[in-house]
Amino acid sequence: MSGFPRFDAEGATLLSDRDIKRRWAKFHDSIRSVSGNVLQRVIGRMLGEDTVRYKIARFFGRPVLRVVRSLRKRPAPTVVEPVVVQSQKVAARQQYFPVNYRIPRHALESDTMAAHQQFANVAIFAVDESIESSEPSVRALNDLLENSKSEWIFLVDASISEANQSVTLAALLSAALDGDDVVFADENGPNPFTPILKTAGVGPHTLLSYNSVGRPALLRRTTLARIGGFSTDAGWVFEHDAYLRLKETGATFRHVTAVLPAGRPSIAFEASHVSEDTCRVVERALERRGMSGEVTAGNLAGLVHWRLHAPEPHPSIDIVIPTRDRIDLVRQCIDAIEEKTTYTNYDIIILDNDSKEPATLEYFAQTKYRVVPCPGPFNYAHIVNRGISHSSAQFVVTLNNDTILVTPDWLEQMVGLASQPDVSIVGACLLDQDGRREHESIVIAPYPQHLRTDSNYPHLDEFSAATRDVAAVTGAVQMVRRELWESLGGMDEQLKVVMNDVDICLRSQEDGRHVVYTPDVQLYHHVSSSRGDLDPLDDRNRFIRRWDIFGTFKDPYFPESLLLLGETVYYRHQWD
Repeated sequence: MSGFPRFDAEGATLLSDRDIKRRWAKFHDSIRSVSGNVLQRVIGRMLGEDTVRYKIARFFGRPVLRVVRSLRKRPAPTVVEPVVVQSQKVAARQQYFPVNYRIPRHALESDTMAAHQQFANVAIFAVDESIESSEPSVRALNDLLENSKSEWIFLVDASISEANQSVTLAALLSAALDGDDVVFADENGPNPFTPILKTAGVGPHTLLSYNSVGRPALLRRTTLARIGGFSTDAGWVFEHDAYLRLKETGATFRHVTAVLPAGRPSIAFEASHVSEDTCRVVERALERRGMSGEVTAGNLAGLVHWRLHAPEPHPSIDIVIPTRDRIDLVRQCIDAIEEKTTYTNYDIIILDNDSKEPATLEYFAQTKYRVVPCPGPFNYAHIVNRGISHSSAQFVVTLNNDTILVTPDWLEQMVGLASQPDVSIVGACLLDQDGRREHESIVIAPYPQHLRTDSNYPHLDEFSAATRDVAAVTGAVQMVRRELWESLGGMDEQLKVVMNDVDICLRSQEDGRHVVYTPDVQLYHHVSSSRGDLDPLDDRNRFIRRWDIFGTFKDPYFPESLLLLGETVYYRHQWD
């Protein structure tokens, strides 16, 4: 990825206020049409968006809704188990993910002669993963690479019918462009009611966590040959190993947004079949990339946890914590850092936005940490920028005063990632007061929202559980190299309250850099405990104009076939 295009450059034609209102109206209408009951939808249309009557209803209604939501029991994430469902009739509606997904019925190719002509440039290789060793198959594949004149290699399980091969090949070939090296699609997975939906962007850090490409896939034969073909010692994850090496050499991946039938067999989702081999090929990938770390098997087959060691000597880190009074929050935040943090080369900078309470001023006078005055009306971006301008550390962490550290080696893990030359910003997993996940990256599909497997993404799969490349992470905890922050000009101070954290994440993804989220670092976050529910519409509209939100913007690191509307994930193609 070379960054996201901006639409507010000098000379650009900006979206009008009317266009912005139309986009908001369409978005909210989409949410209303799929959520709540008829009465709620009618009331929503009567109140409108950004009206005086809406603001009055919101002011009096939100406290009541908070109480109702806190009492409502949230469903636990659904873990995908490697079982085969025999019939669609046995599945109840709640077994589907996304909720509106239905198993597609593929049209079979009727003209057999035309199909054979179309597939003439494809060498089809059947893989039988039920046998003990992968080595004979890999050797035969490498022989095919060397001797075949075909343009593409297509790997399929030995059980895939010719009809399903034809359907899949036709779809992949129709999407392939001249410069593509791998063309891949979504797949059924072990449970056809919860398909494996993939991202358009193959993030290099996501691919370390699990095989995010999988099958079905077309691989360009000459490109495979240039990297030496498949590894005979990669076990049954020889394709994952090849994707890692292809990614390292700059190969082009293209995603087809369709669930196609020639995916991986059920055995490919069994831990005994893939987990040990996956750890080994990821360890080798880290070595090739010059990254020092540890790799362990995750709780899902083929998912690994990889943690990088902090650079030696340990770089200096400043933790900047904005606050206005609320010394109770500041004290518990700093106490947890001091009691649990195992990293030693860090300091704390407290950013004081006009605190007045005597207890707060007394704490500031006695603390061993620097206190930087940040006077004036609340402007989160300005406060953080001012604080970081007083830092001389190699890395900085922005940290909300209403967070409480859980993971002792958080700084080691985060700086291990942030010190990589292709990483811009690193974020962590935030838990609410009850221990439920309330932040696992920010997805923009179509509007920025926190991904939460304990509510809006109730589906524990490889994607949600992985260390992965993401569009953005919350400013409640972000680590970034200080020099990079300064080169970006810091946060945009015109985005005074919201979207400044998402905006700097998007701006940071230039020159091949990535924002990375890790689930292995966790903090409690008492949401909006310190500054209430400030949420100015001006900030949001400025952000929409800049990045063409609700328009051309696409989040490359959230499954391309998904929409996140309100608190529910929907299958885009059956929504359209």
